[in-house]
Amino acid sequence: MAEGSGHFTLKTQQITHGPSENHFFGYIGHAGTVPWSSDGRYIVCLRTTFQDHMPGRGEPADICLLDTANGYVVEKVDQTEGWNPQQGTMLYWNPDAPDTQFFFNDANEDGKIFTVLYDVSTRTRVKEYRYAEGPFGNSGVAQQGGWFCGLNYARMARLRRVTGYVDTWDWTVGVDHPEDDGIFKVDIATGEWEVIVSFAQLAEAIAPTHDGEPVPALFINHTLCNRANDRIYFYARAGWGGNPGKKVNQPFTVRPDGSELTLQTGFVGGHPEWEAGETNRIIGERDGKLVLWDTDLQDLVGQIGTPDIIKGPRGDTALSLDGQWTVTGYGIEKHYNEWAVYRRTDGAWARTDRYDQRPYVKGDLRSDPAPLWHPDGSQILFPSMVADGSRQLHVIAVEA
Repeated sequence: MAEGSGHFTLKTQQITHGPSENHFFGYIGHAGTVPWSSDGRYIVCLRTTFQDHMPGRGEPADICLLDTANGYVVEKVDQTEGWNPQQGTMLYWNPDAPDTQFFFNDANEDGKIFTVLYDVSTRTRVKEYRYAEGPFGNSGVAQQGGWFCGLNYARMARLRRVTGYVDTWDWTVGVDHPEDDGIFKVDIATGEWEVIVSFAQLAEAIAPTHDGEPVPALFINHTLCNRANDRIYFYARAGWGGNPGKKVNQPFTVRPDGSELTLQTGFVGGHPEWEAGETNRIIGERDGKLVLWDTDLQDLVGQIGTPDIIKGPRGDTALSLDGQWTVTGYGIEKHYNEWAVYRRTDGAWARTDRYDQRPYVKGDLRSDPAPLWHPDGSQILFPSMVADGSRQLHVIAVEA
């Protein structure tokens, strides 16, 4: 049974259905990522006919809209070959046109990755961001708009398969610390791009902490843009998935112009989230607690809830757009997920029932808790396995 403080309740509804098709958003609702258009009319998601292997060439996922005004009817509007089960295709509504435009990643017949800007009002691709010399995909849109970050998802697939797009073209094979790869920044209007942080820079920054051992081939994950558009939090990683070398899991911050690259001396776990109204605080896990880490002070400066309320703070935490609510999804008792919703103004809380995630609890095909807020904070979207074995979307209504 669901638990809570009694100040509000959670009502959960399954909104997509199988068994022959799976529906999911992919990725978690941190750093302003929401599946709903800002007017609440559409939910954008992926639809697939399989989930038992990583997709390769010729195995696209459908890009679909769920019409919230018409019983969540599913409409296919496009398709993509740049996706994976754990992070989807990095769907983001465009902050400059949040009712009508969203981004997703794709790959061409040569396996070169690019980003698409799609317009709902015309049901067309209005722009594609293709870069032949270094094909990369969107990895996080600036919350106030104007630009997005990009990563080499082919390199990610090579160095940690679950995070990337397999069978895509990686121009950095054989180069541990390239200067022409790292975090890209793209101007949405003009398409102009630059590398704001290179792997060569990151290896140089990490080397003093590596006890004289060589820094292995690095990849980057989770480029999180803060609410003020003036800082990016990310992880430089290595040694995952059986790749050689000492394991690296090092958080950094950087300004969008590439200045002030800062190695964070403290680590907060889970999939972190930026605090609202603060340009320098990250929400994450430390010692079993959901905490606030100040990236300037390099110190813990606060805590959200308690471990009794948020039992799995190392999971996926998303902050509502108004900053008043957190939702944390996490694994429990080996193969279940549950979601804890916490109201920061008064400490009220509630938890959902448990949802069985078997057989996709871990590995490249795992079904992460990945909660995502409605723009007005009244609902939360999440994926889960259902009785027929398919992966489907659910909505939690937060009811006072």
